Amino acid sequence: MNSRPGGFDALDRQIVTALTANARSSFAEIGAAVGLSATAVKRRVDRLRETGVITGFTATVKPSALGWRTEAYVEVYCEGAAPPRRLAEVVRNHPEIAAAMTVTGGADALLHVRARDVEHFEEVLERIRVEPFIRKTVSCMVLSHLLPESPEAGASQAAPQGAGAGSPGHEEG
Repeated sequence: MNSRPGGFDALDRQIVTALTANARSSFAEIGAAVGLSATAVKRRVDRLRETGVITGFTATVKPSALGWRTEAYVEVYCEGAAPPRRLAEVVRNHPEIAAAMTVTGGADALLHVRARDVEHFEEVLERIRVEPFIRKTVSCMVLSHLLPESPEAGASQAAPQGAGAGSPGHEEG
């Protein structure tokens, strides 16, 4: 019995792997790699989107190109039991927070913060700390990325030649 949404199979996994590596790959390119026609790949991608397996297509941008040259992870310790819903409201108010999650261990949450420089990071930290339920924060500045090709490091995949119409990231209307 297959418990995966929408009958997720080995071909779907190969398609998702190809799209994860390069979301601008055309359906024809993916089809050639997995042994399907472009039309069959499109049908599967459409189904994977409808069932929520594929949640979207995105561009990965080098943070320094946008002026974000300082990066840190911030452990957040709350007074009492701050509900995740309340933490989510707070972090949404700070565009410098690239990711946020509740965690196990001593901290209640972990924030991934990007800022222009150390002074800007300090300002962001002070804005976070004024929340009445935040007891303390512990920060770790990122010095370098050991996996520079990862999306977290701002790596980007070059678009293949001829990417455009017929590719998942470029739907025609």
